[in-house]
Amino acid sequence: MLHHVEIWVEDLAASTASLGWLLTRLGYTANSQWANGICYSCGDFYIVLESGPDAKKQRHDRLAPGLNHLAFQAGTRQAVDTLAAEALERGFSLMFAHLHPYAGGAQHYAAYLEDASGFEVELVAMQR
Repeated sequence: MLHHVEIWVEDLAASTASLGWLLTRLGYTANSQWANGICYSCGDFYIVLESGPDAKKQRHDRLAPGLNHLAFQAGTRQAVDTLAAEALERGFSLMFAHLHPYAGGAQHYAAYLEDASGFEVELVAMQR
């Protein structure tokens, strides 16, 4: 079981406005903040966004070795659609638009989104 994920970002303010917003919409709570970072928790698991002096100032490259994306359970298909639409209004772009919402296959309903810094998130509808 994962304990936490720490994501170094180029611009903390921009990532807080995009990824931070999304995390709060998914049920995470911003529970601590410092000059170079912010922590979002959900239960015992937490995600940190950090941009300290050691973080390189460059766009995230999901195709480089390292983290490709984070995938979140986002509820029903309608919940995925609603959240994806809200995200698009907040500067995210829809990836694989020509295959949406089945870019992960015929049995996988999801929205693949990318924020302005190039960080990808996947919002997955849970089958019920």
